[in-house]
Amino acid sequence: MRRRDVVFSGLGLGAAATIARPAIAQSLPEVKWRLTSSFPRQLDTIFGTAQQLAKLVAEATDNKFQIQAFPAGEIVPGLQALDAVTSGAIECCHTPTYFYVGKDPTLGLGTGLPFGPNARQQHSWWHFGGGEKIVNDALAKFNAISFPAGNSGTQMGGWFRKEINTLDDLRGLKFRIGGTGGQVLARLGVVPQQIAPADIYPALERGTLDAVEFVGPYDDEKLGFNKVAKYYYYPGFWEGGAMLHLCVNLEQWNRLPKIYQAVLHQACESANNWMLAKYDAVNAPALKRLVSRGTELRAFPGPVLDAAYDAARAVYADMAAQNAGFAKGLESVNAYLGDVIPWWKIGEFSYDSISIRMRERG
Repeated sequence: MRRRDVVFSGLGLGAAATIARPAIAQSLPEVKWRLTSSFPRQLDTIFGTAQQLAKLVAEATDNKFQIQAFPAGEIVPGLQALDAVTSGAIECCHTPTYFYVGKDPTLGLGTGLPFGPNARQQHSWWHFGGGEKIVNDALAKFNAISFPAGNSGTQMGGWFRKEINTLDDLRGLKFRIGGTGGQVLARLGVVPQQIAPADIYPALERGTLDAVEFVGPYDDEKLGFNKVAKYYYYPGFWEGGAMLHLCVNLEQWNRLPKIYQAVLHQACESANNWMLAKYDAVNAPALKRLVSRGTELRAFPGPVLDAAYDAARAVYADMAAQNAGFAKGLESVNAYLGDVIPWWKIGEFSYDSISIRMRERG
């Protein structure tokens, strides 16, 4: 049985659909969409996720539904991807929703909050903790609907030209960081800069930036940050499991045949798993290469993390007081984590701790 036969059968059409698949495929309309990514082509995991998604959609529909993926800058700049979807200039985009917290802080919840859920928890909250409705209610104001379509896992804390030993070392630091994390660090004296991925290296090289965070070892190595900054900090406490989304123009979504909606939804879920698995596979060897070339790993000092956590709580309180949607979303995330973290501590965390200790023992 071919892949597209399995997909049609899995959509609830049963054995009869498998037998009649050619007739069904022939009756489907041809749909061609354009997708703009917020990331450059050279980032083959993030941009590659958009390509993987498009491939799955085409395979499941006998190429009747085609999505062409464009890297950031070819249609619109990376930070304007959602704007292009809102206006109808393009059908969809692949982007983290936290790029658009300036429009509505609730959108930051779609990617994840500082000190918030990890990758699995974020995905679970979306499907079973109310996240889907909360974020898509916010996106509806911008004529869009979104579907999880990728996750980076826990990110690194970024590249710094100097060591961070105390809170004083953060004050006045020009730091490329996006979303809610930038607002949290601003409380500690950092000067956050939201810069599109393609523009980060030149800014760091020229000294316009003092530090930069992006994703993790694999992408950071590709972008060459280790050539201009020595110290590599962890963890990226502002991105414990950064979820990306396929944001679709609402009118275009509503025009799709139901079967195409189902195919697109499931392709996003598959792409979400693909991206996380890819990062798990490529980050470890990339980190080894970086360290072998002189990168110095550093953990954020405990007092810095404590101060950042307190700052995050203050930022959330301010946002919740000003935005009812964010307040509802924050309550939902906190309630979800309150339920799952006790189990996570007993299950996943204890197992991971034992596994790490045994392997380090040899």
